[in-house]
Amino acid sequence: MNATTALTPEQARARLAELTVIDVRTPGEYASGHLPGAHNIPLDHLDRALPALRTAADRGVLLVVCASGNRSATACERLAGHGITVASLTGGTAEWTRLGHDVHHPPRDRAAWAMERQVRFAAGSLVLTGLAAGLRWRPARWLSAGVAGGLVFSALTDTCGMARLLAKLPHNRPRATDLDATLTALTTP
Repeated sequence: MNATTALTPEQARARLAELTVIDVRTPGEYASGHLPGAHNIPLDHLDRALPALRTAADRGVLLVVCASGNRSATACERLAGHGITVASLTGGTAEWTRLGHDVHHPPRDRAAWAMERQVRFAAGSLVLTGLAAGLRWRPARWLSAGVAGGLVFSALTDTCGMARLLAKLPHNRPRATDLDATLTALTTP
């Protein structure tokens, strides 16, 4: 295997028992459904997890997953840059679930929203706020225009600044104990 490889959902499903699955989505997204046996290490915590990921990669194949494949591609690039051999799931968990493969849901105190749903809610709320406030104070309409411009930029660059901001909210952050437990599980034989 090269430093970075892609596996289709069918290939990953056939090899799931021999893979160590790393889900780089936020804890809220992870809780909304993840591949069986997946460990949650959000993308922005990847650097902290490097030693544990290196140990896990030495014992077998790491499969990195996210919602669509964009964040996992970024994670694979970063890990490969540190000499860690890794594979990415083509199409992410969206394709995995579309094909009807099993997903696990950890018990949670609250319902979790996928990041895409959080972005749609935040963007829609900001646009409506800008339009409603613009009825009384015309410059408030620039809020709606700014969000629209951000959405166009997001589509053109296949990035999402709003998702990056929302990922920093407390409900999208891993609890330190959860991340520590994940890192310990990855390094324990």
